[in-house]
Amino acid sequence: MNITNNTILITGGGSGIGLEIAKLLNPSNKIIIVGRNKEKLDNAAQGLENVFTIQADITDENDINRLIEEIKINFGTLNILINNAGHAYAYTLSDSSDTYTKAIAEFTTNYFAPIRLTEKLLPLLKQQNNAAIVNVSSIVAFIPGSHVPTYSDSKAALHSYTRLLRYELAKDTGIKVFELMPPLVDTDFSVEIGGRENGIPASVVAEDLVKALEQDTFEVRVGNTEMVYSNFFAGSQGAFEVFNK
Repeated sequence: MNITNNTILITGGGSGIGLEIAKLLNPSNKIIIVGRNKEKLDNAAQGLENVFTIQADITDENDINRLIEEIKINFGTLNILINNAGHAYAYTLSDSSDTYTKAIAEFTTNYFAPIRLTEKLLPLLKQQNNAAIVNVSSIVAFIPGSHVPTYSDSKAALHSYTRLLRYELAKDTGIKVFELMPPLVDTDFSVEIGGRENGIPASVVAEDLVKALEQDTFEVRVGNTEMVYSNFFAGSQGAFEVFNK
């Protein structure tokens, strides 16, 4: 797909993978980065020519409705939605881990919020000739991590949703649906689970996504995610196609 002259919304765009994507796609596109912390967003946007900020909590429906209205009023259009914002707890399952509370928080940000935002933006995206949705999942969508159990669950759910969304939208729209699946990444988000010591740079993940957008590679399996997929899950696409005939 064409990766210039678009208007692109990136949730969780104030740091990490989201900010690196914004840097790579700027200044040949208009980039809207969204997050809860306005100061963090404004600092991230400094020095980036075509990056704009909107403070919004994507788990709050009122904020989502306001965000969409601001996009319509200030930009008039939207070509690409990148659902990047995430939330995770590092812990192990036990009878004292308060798993339910943690799971609710993670699913609210990682699964329910992208579904709601995507559904509300689909009418706008359908008006564009060059449109795409990118959902950022994880290697743990394939193999759950014992140190991030319910985060893994939420990313597996997002992976399933993304495959079905791609399948349905391909029937009667030109909207392309991508899934970015990084392994452990060195970001502030992953410090608690060893990302600083063992994670790959966020810039590498962003570079792989941009290449995938250019080449229409819909599943973007970065680094070790590709190894895991190739060795253990490569037959799943055939199974999906047979099951959904």
